[in-house]
Amino acid sequence: MDVEYQEEYIRSSRGVQLFTCRWLPLSSPPKALVFLCHGYGMECSGFMKGCGTRLATAGYGVHGIDYEGHGRSMGARCYIKKFDHIVADCDRFFKSICELEENRTKSRFLYGESMGGAVALLLHRKDPTFWDGAVLVAPMCKISEKVKPHPVVVNLLTRVEEIIPKWKIVPTKDVIDSAFKDPIKREEIRSNKLIYQDKPRLKTALELLRTSMDLEDSLSKVKLPFFVLHGEADTVTDPEVSRALYERAGSSDKTIKLYPGMWHGLTAGEPDDNVEAVFADIVAWLDQHSCRWTHDRTRCPEKPEPDIITIGSDSPTSPVKTRRPRHRVFLCGWKGRTQHHSAM
Repeated sequence: MDVEYQEEYIRSSRGVQLFTCRWLPLSSPPKALVFLCHGYGMECSGFMKGCGTRLATAGYGVHGIDYEGHGRSMGARCYIKKFDHIVADCDRFFKSICELEENRTKSRFLYGESMGGAVALLLHRKDPTFWDGAVLVAPMCKISEKVKPHPVVVNLLTRVEEIIPKWKIVPTKDVIDSAFKDPIKREEIRSNKLIYQDKPRLKTALELLRTSMDLEDSLSKVKLPFFVLHGEADTVTDPEVSRALYERAGSSDKTIKLYPGMWHGLTAGEPDDNVEAVFADIVAWLDQHSCRWTHDRTRCPEKPEPDIITIGSDSPTSPVKTRRPRHRVFLCGWKGRTQHHSAM
């Protein structure tokens, strides 16, 4: 399927110029909408290009935004003054797309990688009944016990964050070397000048820590259908974090898949065969959850629920854990959903 790529700049509510882009199938209208939330230091037009193209080829309208200070958006490079600003910018832009006349009957999915997983979960928490589901790839939603900083260290850094907020003083290992397995793809990512490769700024690191701890304390409030994917050999975000999300989330429709031997960069840093398998799983899940809504977002005629959900049955990966409600579903959503997309 041919894909059309478009770019546009918008202004945030704070007056910051933000870069946005979209991938649209050319042969037919998108069957559903997917909104990309990229990871820390990453960007949409280059790093997420493969994701956008693949999902658009599968028939989805894919929309992305570079956060303030990331990629081609304005702002101090990778300086996150308030994580809420990222969430607010994404919420405003994504909903502006959903509100277009041609999109009001389409399903709406969030897609978050790494830190983008936290953005997606916070977008859901901001408006729990708006989104139809989420794909979460190695999400940052809980601090692993292996790397959680001592409270004394956090207290000391907090005391100086307003004095030297932008200082690049937080020690960290080379994330690119740790995240992307394929050496050729690793070097391509390293040569991308839009990707931030310096030490994290002090306030940015503290905002990421606070956001993770906040999400960790509220995993039970996650109610939307979701598919969480994680490489078992990931050393950037702990696979146990995704297990915790799966076990604690209050969603009745949730799926987890762990990929043996795969690293953090499931969709951009693995050998081609692995990347193909991961995207096959993602598209299968999206296809099973996509549907049509009436124009006023009410239910459509019902259809039988499939007995079995199959995610990546042909890929050499670990078994899938899936939990789905046992009641019947409607073509446009779960039985009993409200006019505003309740995912309960």
